[in-house]
Amino acid sequence: MRARRIRPLLLLTFLGFLSLNVGGNDGRVAAVAPAARLRAIVGVPNTPTFHGDAARTGWNPNENILTPASVSGGSFGPVWNSPALDSVVLGGVTIEPHLYASPLYIDKVAITAPPFTGSSFGVVFAATSTGFVYAIKAFDSGSPSGVPAGTILWRRSLGMPSVELDGGVTVGVLGTPSIDLNSRPPRMYVASDVTDANGRNWKLFALDLGSGNVLGGWPLPINSADVEPVNQNTPAVFASPALLSQRGGLNLSADGHYLYVPFGAYGDGATGFMVTVDTRTHTVVSAFAGGTTGAPNGGMWGSGGVAVDASGSILETTGNSPQGSGPHPGVWGNSLLAWNQAAPLHLSATYSPWNYCAMDLNDTDLGGGSPIVFDLDPATTSTPHLAAFGGKQGNAYLIDRTNLKGGVAQRPTCGTDSSTDTSLLPPGNQPQFGEPGPLNIFGPYSETSNNTNFAKARSEPAYFRGPDGSSQLIFTGSTKRAVGDITPVPPSVVRTRLVTSPGQPAYLSLAARDTTLAFKTPGTPIVTSNGTSTPIVWVTDANVFRSDSLRGPSVPHPVLYALDAMTLRVLWSSTPSQLNVGGKYSQPTVAHGTVFVGTDRIQVFGLRTPQPVVR
Repeated sequence: MRARRIRPLLLLTFLGFLSLNVGGNDGRVAAVAPAARLRAIVGVPNTPTFHGDAARTGWNPNENILTPASVSGGSFGPVWNSPALDSVVLGGVTIEPHLYASPLYIDKVAITAPPFTGSSFGVVFAATSTGFVYAIKAFDSGSPSGVPAGTILWRRSLGMPSVELDGGVTVGVLGTPSIDLNSRPPRMYVASDVTDANGRNWKLFALDLGSGNVLGGWPLPINSADVEPVNQNTPAVFASPALLSQRGGLNLSADGHYLYVPFGAYGDGATGFMVTVDTRTHTVVSAFAGGTTGAPNGGMWGSGGVAVDASGSILETTGNSPQGSGPHPGVWGNSLLAWNQAAPLHLSATYSPWNYCAMDLNDTDLGGGSPIVFDLDPATTSTPHLAAFGGKQGNAYLIDRTNLKGGVAQRPTCGTDSSTDTSLLPPGNQPQFGEPGPLNIFGPYSETSNNTNFAKARSEPAYFRGPDGSSQLIFTGSTKRAVGDITPVPPSVVRTRLVTSPGQPAYLSLAARDTTLAFKTPGTPIVTSNGTSTPIVWVTDANVFRSDSLRGPSVPHPVLYALDAMTLRVLWSSTPSQLNVGGKYSQPTVAHGTVFVGTDRIQVFGLRTPQPVVR
């Protein structure tokens, strides 16, 4: 829920904002983006988009059932599974569903599809690689009674998905949908790769949240004829669907007018794109290519997609550009891009790491992890408006998003001196450089060994405030045993603290590392807490490497973990039999003491002693 749309709560929102800014240093009293602030105030656990809100903070501060004591106390575990979701048959082969898209949760959804017309439930939504979308009852409570949790309330096929791609699965839906509760009717936007009588296209759908029906004027094909004429970084070709991947989560402007759809790109000649869709006219109104025709790629891969800050600015990271492309006009690989207009996409500022040429050369995508945005109390720091992200190299980047140093014509000249990097650097020399530079949290540091299964991270950090009021970021990744070795070793979860001082820039300080976990391909973490008390990190490790197939009886099963957010002690983890094989890069979702995980179905964990659910 967004504060600016709930007028009766404006005063409450303002008072809540004041209550969050309680002073102090060490990053204390962070005022996070408005969606997260309002959620903290009114106690709404809705997860309408990837990582919970448009800012992608990943923090649910309204969880008063799941605490470190209750989760580790022996009564936490599986509580129900939905039915298996729909498979598809391609070329005579049955391909099971996989959830790359993260589950979404909404309270009190009015169902308008028979046989549940007139009912109102807490609902978890799932979208699959086989091109289906589902509304599933989340709790045994609700009206009418007698409909058990896990019941599919409606399902919608978006059309036949296309050939196999990531992990041996069909493409279908990969990016997490986005829900607009303030539209009439409330709706979900979802993108899917569809092959039909008109050929293969990426299509954007708007579904009625209560029934799953496709709304009038939709779906919208997203193809070169619509994208290229409105591209703000010409010339560049919007490649054929076979060379594009829509893996990043969709996101909305604050008023729901514009929808942001990121694309990664495979192969020579294919370029990543950010696409803006006008939800009122059902048209592509702007686009921005990650590179030019002469220097393709610049894919927008991260599972989080764009982050949208309180001012409406849009931020996204990109993958590598070709070797030797350097500071070529219009080439934006391995960069953070900021746009301050939705239509047209007006590039307002950029950041490129000092070593982006080496990253381009060695397929070290900065865009493996999308950014999150959050705000601190301006009385505590000269850089209150921040963005944070990681990437394949295992570094943690903190950015002053109101003072990005890069230009809007081309990347700066790259180099080898890490002290010239324009992110917010910790004081002193970093051991991997012997000079100042970004904080490396998943190592060992290397300029060459970071691609495919050597990658150190492909997830977004989660922001939260600790019990002492300090601002914290949780990162997940895959530390390697040695350079050139894919074997994962601890740590796989790292907590960093934002250090602040009045009038001085903020920076990240390493605060805690787990000592037991060795993740292969961890998803994005989320944090739940009761206000700032009892914070827990929730993360799923796919338990396979990036290049491993997800099909067949021998695929290892994923594992869900709960960790104490302050100590990073493992509180609980699932057994191999408790989760089925799913996708990669996704996050669990938590509401009312219940943890929803997407695999080939929705699988749910909670306290097996019945707890009251108040909605």
